Amino acid sequence: MSVSNDSIVEVWLIPQQIFQIVLSEGLVSKVCFAILMSLFFIYLNAIMVYTLWSKPVFKETPRYILFNHMLFNDSIQLFVTSLLYILGLAYLKLVMAACAFLVFVSSTTFRNAPLNLALMSLERYVAINFPLRHAKIATQKKTYIAIGIIWCMSMIQFIIDLLYILLTDPKVFSLQIFCTRERLFIKQWQVDAFQGVNMFYFVSVSVIILFTYIRILITARSIASNKDSAAKAHKTVLLHIIQLGLCLTSFLFSIIERAAATSSTSLYVDVRYLSYLFVLILPRCLSPLIYGLRDDSIRPLFIYYFRCATGKRRSTVNVH
Repeated sequence: MSVSNDSIVEVWLIPQQIFQIVLSEGLVSKVCFAILMSLFFIYLNAIMVYTLWSKPVFKETPRYILFNHMLFNDSIQLFVTSLLYILGLAYLKLVMAACAFLVFVSSTTFRNAPLNLALMSLERYVAINFPLRHAKIATQKKTYIAIGIIWCMSMIQFIIDLLYILLTDPKVFSLQIFCTRERLFIKQWQVDAFQGVNMFYFVSVSVIILFTYIRILITARSIASNKDSAAKAHKTVLLHIIQLGLCLTSFLFSIIERAAATSSTSLYVDVRYLSYLFVLILPRCLSPLIYGLRDDSIRPLFIYYFRCATGKRRSTVNVH
């Protein structure tokens, strides 16, 4: 890479330089477990998405639109991340153009997750604290516009990095590289901007979710009617906080991974596996549990389709 800053490349290449290892039986078993878990939850998400599309009311209600988007986003994230993890484990290189596409999808969906959590928390906040205005504030059209905005926010920085590489040295896209997000950094300012934007997004989302949780909690204790709905809403937002916390650990694990890479190959592989399992997979696996199986409107239909459309099917759905 003719335009690469040597110091930047050296820092981010350490893991790939020592990653060529012998695949032991234990490591293969752990990797198969992680991959199968990803595929299983992608399957669950697909059933949940089909369930949401089976009834018009789910396609018209803002909170279910956001939930549907979360499932779709998480499924893409799980699939692409699993693919990148397998490529890295197998020590395979990709043409930089193909790598850029995979990393673009992975990076964008990764940032979408906390932003979507913020939207879902805000929707619940409006529903509980401003019930009479909720129908005007949280409309179907506004929800889709909000989803479009978070996609633009998530992809804008990657597009800037991509345009910078194209303007600096377009021939670099024909090179074969180990595919990671960091391999697309060629200047220190890109690293700093990437870390800074991530921190800004996650801090902002943390403030929004904590604010909505506190406000919903206060409302749940003060109102005389509809306490069950308010209580369920603040529990949902609390689970969103847990999800966000798991996403935030990705920053910590990236630092630990680089430290482990300078120590020993086996330690790096173990840390990377734990990061993949608990930081990337686990938060995405919680989505169908938090909003799907806890929802009385979705659960019967989901179980019906999960059983391959056997048993009794509810003909009508009541959304509260």
